[in-house]
Amino acid sequence: MLSRIENDLKAAMKSGDKRRVATLRFLLATLKNEKIQAQRALTDEEIEAALRRSVKQRKDSIEQYARGGRQDLVDAETEELGILEGYLPKGLSEADIEAALKDVIREKGLSSQKDVGLAMKELMARHRGRVDGKQAQEIARRLLS
Repeated sequence: MLSRIENDLKAAMKSGDKRRVATLRFLLATLKNEKIQAQRALTDEEIEAALRRSVKQRKDSIEQYARGGRQDLVDAETEELGILEGYLPKGLSEADIEAALKDVIREKGLSSQKDVGLAMKELMARHRGRVDGKQAQEIARRLLS
């Protein structure tokens, strides 16, 4: 995955896509810091986790900028978000998340709002990295109410 990001950076530099260049440079800097901290080469799972953190940061920034009425920054962050999400595996749809949660609830015999945490823990273990936690939690609360 790292070589793909580096190759995409080179291509973006050649084509003059400044936003993509800046986003990929920032991502590579983040990955380099993670590598230094780990004191070894990163696995694809670790690279994916760093990517997910960057995506989450962009989503939070978009939310904050929207509240502050800064549409220019919302647009910029949204573009960066799209670039980063291109490197992540396809996530589960809302219907798939709901079906997976129903399976977890049935298998574990969960029935009340107090069980939302248990359902979430099991769902995230089964579908690591492919589920939006915020969306899944809303669905779990709805199913267990």
